[in-house]
Amino acid sequence: MNILSKIGLGTVLVAVFVLCTNAVQDPAKSTPKASENMEKKLVNDYNIYALELPETMDFAGEPVPLNDPDVRERMDRELLVNTYWQSNGLLIFKRAHKYFPIIEPLLAKYGIPDDFKYLAVAESALENNSSPAGAAGFWHFMKGTGREYGLEINDYVDERYNLELATKVAADYLKDSKRKFGTWTLAAAAYNAGNGGINKQIERQKVNDYYDLLLNSETSRYVFRILAFKEILSNPGKYGFNFREKDLYKEIPSYKVKVDTAVTDFADFAKKFDINYKILKIHNPWLRDTYLKNSSGKEYYIEIPEKGHYKTN
Repeated sequence: MNILSKIGLGTVLVAVFVLCTNAVQDPAKSTPKASENMEKKLVNDYNIYALELPETMDFAGEPVPLNDPDVRERMDRELLVNTYWQSNGLLIFKRAHKYFPIIEPLLAKYGIPDDFKYLAVAESALENNSSPAGAAGFWHFMKGTGREYGLEINDYVDERYNLELATKVAADYLKDSKRKFGTWTLAAAAYNAGNGGINKQIERQKVNDYYDLLLNSETSRYVFRILAFKEILSNPGKYGFNFREKDLYKEIPSYKVKVDTAVTDFADFAKKFDINYKILKIHNPWLRDTYLKNSSGKEYYIEIPEKGHYKTN
């Protein structure tokens, strides 16, 4: 290192020391000038902007009446809330890259508009979680509704957590609602409030358009929240989300193994496929215990990740 480099390094170190000293100084002893500079820095380094609503929006091909001032305010609220909850938004972008390729072809297969993938985002943020009320899985079914539509739900198996099966049930429910109410928008609202809840309000208020109904706080925001996720996830740069392809989560290639007998210990079962119990449960969250009775001999298909994607020892 030559003498000029040494001098340059020394200058940098002194500057860093001064900056650090100023940064940690006692606020009570700061000068008015320092306080003023801090305020300017805060304003200049972090800003919140009003968002411009799109000129037109639609849900499943059905137009959103943005010329209605009430509709505009409700749409604006959900765009603001979900744009500036940045950590949650970025996580949803990452998960969508992993799960939308699974959900999209299933919705198409069952005749459901692609926009309903954003309903799954609104329900669960694309996680196999449960709500305080007991709704579970990506599509947040209650036990009663899940069983009504054919899902097995007990201490050993809960198919609400099986993404493929739950997506089919969500599709069946949504098609029933669409037949009852005539629009996909009302079908989406009914997914939140129930068919009975929406039907009651339609009869009481004598209107049959979601945007004309006065509903409870959660349902009145519900479709707008779905629309906000559609707008943001479709235009990440417009709303300030920056990421690279390598930052996003990816689906792990896997295959399915048929099981039609009892499984006495899933930890031992997993070892047969060179994985551990944790990895088995990550890929099969619908298995709810460490064993499976299966006294009826029902056929289950257990997902096994291809070798080389996990370190298991």
